[in-house]
Amino acid sequence: MSEAEAAGSLSRRRMEDEEGAAAMEADAAHSGRGEAEDEEVESSDYTSEDEGTEDYRRGGYHAVRVGDSFKQGAYVVQYKLGWGHFSTVWLAWDTVHSRYVALKVQKSAQHYTEAAMDEVKILKQIADGDPDDSKCVVKLLDHFKHSGPNGNHVCMVFEFLGDNLLTLIKYTDYRGIPLPMVKEICRHVLIGLDYLHRTLSIIHTDLKPENILLVSTIDPTKDPRKSGVPLVPPSMRTDEPPPKVPAQSGNGGLTKNQKKKIRKKAKRAVAATSEGSSAVASADTDGSDDRGDLGTTNEGSPRQDGAKKRVTRDRRGSKGAKKMMAMKADLKCKLVDFGNACWTYKQFTNDIQTRQYRCPEVILGSKYSTSADMWSFACICFELATGDVLFDPHSGDNFDRDEVYLFFLHSLFFFLGHLLYFSWNCIQERKRITRIPDYKCTLI
Repeated sequence: MSEAEAAGSLSRRRMEDEEGAAAMEADAAHSGRGEAEDEEVESSDYTSEDEGTEDYRRGGYHAVRVGDSFKQGAYVVQYKLGWGHFSTVWLAWDTVHSRYVALKVQKSAQHYTEAAMDEVKILKQIADGDPDDSKCVVKLLDHFKHSGPNGNHVCMVFEFLGDNLLTLIKYTDYRGIPLPMVKEICRHVLIGLDYLHRTLSIIHTDLKPENILLVSTIDPTKDPRKSGVPLVPPSMRTDEPPPKVPAQSGNGGLTKNQKKKIRKKAKRAVAATSEGSSAVASADTDGSDDRGDLGTTNEGSPRQDGAKKRVTRDRRGSKGAKKMMAMKADLKCKLVDFGNACWTYKQFTNDIQTRQYRCPEVILGSKYSTSADMWSFACICFELATGDVLFDPHSGDNFDRDEVYLFFLHSLFFFLGHLLYFSWNCIQERKRITRIPDYKCTLI
């Protein structure tokens, strides 16, 4: 690899703190987790639901639309699955093999193309060593290049899988799943990691719930293989121009997240000044009103009270139904998204892992190996069992999040060290007591 290629590999592998290159999932960020979204503006202007339009330009995303055909009609796009910083992912129908597949369309800039080819190399190595499909790692089925208005895009075709583990956590309302289920999931994850680490010397470097997919959907009605939804036929149109980038408004160059925060504040202000408005209640995140009777004639009407009760009952029923589906889900899963993977003997950058799953050696800027994945795996185990992340540090005026994270680790290890020391002393004391001779006492 030349110096230019090495520099390109290094730069393209750099990840933003809250952003990964999610290749096979529809929830690319930890949306709805505490106040993380409100506390800081993400480095990108995108939300977790939409990649935005700014990167639909030369060197960026390809404007994929439902019904589009790829590779001379071999793959027909059905609908969107998700997006990442590097690519968009689509459900497609494989007309040659009559099956659903996941089609990943990479951005077309040179460094994204090089990153995609590195990923293809790793994925081909994974597929070649697993002909029986027993190693719990996603299968690359095909790859090719597609030419469009924004350039040439590397496309990868994967087996179609189900929901990611973050969706499973959401279905249980962030309350955690039973430990037997956690153990079953961990068994499949460890099979995949053992195969990557010991057999192939590959480090995933971005292991998190979003990058572990169940083999089937939690809700059977959302599985296109079972729902009986008719296939979208290939469209007859030629390539259309990409979506237009909206004109810059005179708002001082605010990002989408900043605008979103302003809108939230505006809604709260309206709620405070217009308590009697029914529109305010519908704008609430959970749709419920904890303030009781507001003293207005409309709010006190039996019709609206009955509607509120029905909405609350339906919502509770929906949560209960989701939890039941989660408890019955097929827990077989596979590791996905190797856009940031590397080999133990050939690493591209020291800036790896999403923050909540980042190991101490990476934070300290030290060398890392396969143990980095094991740290992330342990964090995932905790999150599955409890529904919450183990580490989620926040910055302050005089310290950054890495310093908070390291302080927490220091405190944790200090506590564990004292606990081990205390346990060791107890064991030694017990041994000493058991060595005391058993003297016989005679009553006089």
